[in-house]
Amino acid sequence: MKIIKLGVIGLGTVGSGIVRIIQKNQQKIRETRGCCIQVKTIVVADRTKKRKVDLRGIKLTDQINDLLYDNEIQIAIEVMGTIQPAQTYIEALLKNGKNVITANKDLLATNGSHLIKCAQQNHVNLSYEASVAGGIPILRTISNSFTADQIIEVSGIVNGTSNYILTQMTENHSTYREALHNAQALGLAEHDPTNDVSGKDSAYKMAILAEFAFGTTVPLEKIAVSGIEQVTKNDILQAQKYGYTIKLIGQAKILEDSLSVSVQPMFVKKGHPLANIKDENNAVLVTGASVGEILFYGAGAGELPTANSILSDVIATIKDIQLNITGSKFNNFSRTTNIIDANKEYSKNFLRRKERSNKLYLNSSYPIL
Repeated sequence: MKIIKLGVIGLGTVGSGIVRIIQKNQQKIRETRGCCIQVKTIVVADRTKKRKVDLRGIKLTDQINDLLYDNEIQIAIEVMGTIQPAQTYIEALLKNGKNVITANKDLLATNGSHLIKCAQQNHVNLSYEASVAGGIPILRTISNSFTADQIIEVSGIVNGTSNYILTQMTENHSTYREALHNAQALGLAEHDPTNDVSGKDSAYKMAILAEFAFGTTVPLEKIAVSGIEQVTKNDILQAQKYGYTIKLIGQAKILEDSLSVSVQPMFVKKGHPLANIKDENNAVLVTGASVGEILFYGAGAGELPTANSILSDVIATIKDIQLNITGSKFNNFSRTTNIIDANKEYSKNFLRRKERSNKLYLNSSYPIL
């Protein structure tokens, strides 16, 4: 039986999950794809670090060239994170005729167009299902299942860290600082959580989602971004008083033939599909002109959910290798759409006011989903 050999860059949480799933599900892979997949080489920064995964039969190296110039390896998986040196590695792999799978949302949102073009020029695949919403297969679903429908809006909770913090503030009456500390203690937030709590991570993901849903590349500077750092316990209580909950919502929608993309804390009415998404879970709500609203819900991060999405790209790439059709874009939908500067967009706000000295003072405002 044919063996498809893989190389992996990075052996952190997700990289370890990839190895574990392959080892556990090898029989099903053989039955469904008619071949075996084998991790041949893993590139790491520190070979001496102790690992909690079975690496027997796998070459562990700190040299990217051991993967890059190995002609037996047809598929390379990048799960090291960061923009550099990941971009340099991926570009070199593509130019060397290797299909690449990545979960690197930061890189794709900032330099994805260049890498996609590079993959096409070298007749190999560049796939990135796991870059948005972890274990939820949202990108391939939008690309394949909405081909005949016109998407009007995509909105969602696409950052598990911020959603966990807001859940703790809502249900346990924690302060922002207390909830963040709990998230860090559980490994749900980084030591430096800035990208998550500022909305930047969600903005990267919404740029990718918008490209799949609307066929348009959205510059990050066109996305209105605000995070959850300023959300207070009193804000949470005020939302509850009026029948709302506060969620960090990414939203991409068509407004009068123009596209608007934003990430911001919003008042979400209790009973709305996104209102009950709790803890570190993610959800994406897609609204199609024909099909209406469809909710996709699941784990937004984590070792096995993210690894599973990566391996779905591996299986799809193996099929393309078998059919000799590698080199197609992961997302073929492309059109020119005017992009609104969402920072200037007017939106309906809920205004929280308090009475003081017989005058009304505006303390804060949240858009309503």
